[in-house]
Amino acid sequence: MMQTFSTQNVRDFPQQRLQAELVIVGGGLAGVCAALAAARDGLDVVLIQDRPVLGGNASSEVRLWANGATSHMGNNNRWAREGGIMGEIMEENLWRNKEGNPVLFDMVLLDMVQAQPGLTLLLNTVVTDIEKSGHRLQSVQAFNAINQTRYQVSASQFIDASGDGVLGYLAGAAHRVGAESVEEFGEKMAPGENFGHKLGHSIYFYTKRTAQPVRFVAPSFALKEITAIPRYKRLSSELNGCDLWWLEWGGRLDTVHESETIKWELWKIVWGVWDYIKNSGEFPDADNLTIEWVGLIPGKRESRRFLGDTLLCQQDIIEQRDHYDAVAYGGWSIDLHPADGVYSEHDGCRQFHSKGTYTIPFRALYSQSLDNLLLTGRLISATHVAFGSARVMCTCGVLGEVVGRAAALCQQQQITPAELAQPDRVGQLQQHLLRQGAFIPRHPLANPVRDAHVTVSSTLQLRALAADGGWQPLKSRCALLLPLKAGERLPAINVQLRAANAQKLQVSLLTSDNQANTCGDCHLATQSITVNQQGTYRLSFDYRADCDRYVFIAFEENAAIEVALTSQRLPGVMMVFNSLNPRVAKRTRQINDGDYGVEEFDFWLPRRTPQQILLAFALETPLQLWHRDYLLNGKLRPEQHTNCWVPAQDDAHPNACWHWNEPQRAKQITLLFDNDFDHAMETVQMGHSLAVTPHCTTHYRIWLDEILLAEVTENHHSLCHHAVPEGVSFSQIRLELLASAGALPALYGLHLH
Repeated sequence: MMQTFSTQNVRDFPQQRLQAELVIVGGGLAGVCAALAAARDGLDVVLIQDRPVLGGNASSEVRLWANGATSHMGNNNRWAREGGIMGEIMEENLWRNKEGNPVLFDMVLLDMVQAQPGLTLLLNTVVTDIEKSGHRLQSVQAFNAINQTRYQVSASQFIDASGDGVLGYLAGAAHRVGAESVEEFGEKMAPGENFGHKLGHSIYFYTKRTAQPVRFVAPSFALKEITAIPRYKRLSSELNGCDLWWLEWGGRLDTVHESETIKWELWKIVWGVWDYIKNSGEFPDADNLTIEWVGLIPGKRESRRFLGDTLLCQQDIIEQRDHYDAVAYGGWSIDLHPADGVYSEHDGCRQFHSKGTYTIPFRALYSQSLDNLLLTGRLISATHVAFGSARVMCTCGVLGEVVGRAAALCQQQQITPAELAQPDRVGQLQQHLLRQGAFIPRHPLANPVRDAHVTVSSTLQLRALAADGGWQPLKSRCALLLPLKAGERLPAINVQLRAANAQKLQVSLLTSDNQANTCGDCHLATQSITVNQQGTYRLSFDYRADCDRYVFIAFEENAAIEVALTSQRLPGVMMVFNSLNPRVAKRTRQINDGDYGVEEFDFWLPRRTPQQILLAFALETPLQLWHRDYLLNGKLRPEQHTNCWVPAQDDAHPNACWHWNEPQRAKQITLLFDNDFDHAMETVQMGHSLAVTPHCTTHYRIWLDEILLAEVTENHHSLCHHAVPEGVSFSQIRLELLASAGALPALYGLHLH
């Protein structure tokens, strides 16, 4: 139908007014997790995202792999992958997209958000103004240039997940930009002027090999003199995508208002680098390479950090301080980059790890200036140094779920975040997070099944692992990681070794100073043996555990000696290697090569599936590592012990039953299976061998008395929620484990809500 519009003096764009209980600005992983959490907790949520896709730096627009406390499995944080909604996203992406296609990761996020009841998504929509009354935000104004529509969105609660803090900035909230001095907080990693006070932006590119040579003509703005980049000798035709994280610049500029200037300089660098690779003659194997994709927007690391009621600092991370209001955790290194980026004479980054995970307090997750503004992602209240660790995306996603669920509690109880942070109140947020499957180190879920009694069909005992996996030379230090209960004596261990001629071998018993860590920084004993030809060798250490803790049976390097392996894999037991992951470390040991206030220790790293191996051994006294009582202890993954139940290998119908003397009611039942919390599950580029990890229960039934509540036939998640029909009571829950993804199934717990 024809429409004709007569001349008018002026026109205005149409406006939509929306009313919600919670407005979230920013659709990166922090904003996505916040929106899903709050909507699942019953809030009416509007998520405003200024880009056409979700995911922020993890989206197909930037293509950085999402990572967190696992640090590419390159540190000592065993079983540290993020739980809750962030873990759900990583596992769903693995299931649908194990090859790491960034466009498919976009789809995973969009699908989860679009399918969530109570959640309205506004893409391509930029917040331009706010309204507030006193210390409370009331509404935001936003504009969508695609549909040429203005929005006014009113709410009671607000979350800023925008990366640059557009909401907090417009509302006048207190914030910081740049690095603190050493003197302000005693942070010895605080950078000086020579290193610079902010992290820059990066743009990545992807290449593709072709059947015929491809010509490349550089644009006029490409960098002409490649030696202007001191690290140009690191360039090779094999680098691709996130491997080029160090193509960084802009830390000395205003990383918000000069972002376009930074972007053009990065394009200059990227196209100059590609011109050098293609046309310098230094890389003849690049003739048949073409550039397939270059980022259109930079991946931004740092801009504004907003002030809460405390600031996370270097000592919180290095000393692994546990806060009374701990609600989340991190584990990435303190990872600081020189402000001059590729033009700097410094290395591309300065990374120091803590010995284990650290916790993040809720007091750092809301604005001290406004009564209804929660902060998440890169905006949290932290010093520049601490931000260097907490800024990574999976940690940001965990923080997103925290503030989403906190917003729901604040709305339901009509309190402020600062009131929720008080010692007599914050426990309800912590327990709510744990009950929903989030993980807070060293914080168990209290009474997850209301004093139930549990029975199981069988339990695996660790006696011996058959030597059916071939032989492995001891080319590097390696260790068997085993847990012991408080008061339990480590039994003598028999291993199969062989050598062509007599060889001396030292085997040490190590543990960790902090019993919650798996760092191997505490030496307990050493035994020397002589290996001659093939045989069984007995290792005996007179050690009784003072508390629940992991120990290392560590073999020194001797390539002339081979050790027998098993094909068996066990939850909460693994082999680790004193080795190097070049993505996150320069050595096999952290060295404090300056007065940086950090500790020195060895890195003990696992291998990724399918390269992971396990020592064959026999114990002279069996260990009870997977007891049914772990289904009651509220610990949600291996931490000081396995904390899971595993049925015996010959159990044809494994099942667990929870019994109560009185009938129970619940709104929801949550199951927590094993989906390898040690696997980093990077979202893009690296790719993964399996779509679901071997110990995950893929097929199960859950019964309320004699009523079948659910049968799931293709599960690929560690966390599974099941709603209980209204009015249904029960005196028994029975869980049947019918199939796994290939290895023994493991169950960490069942929680009632």
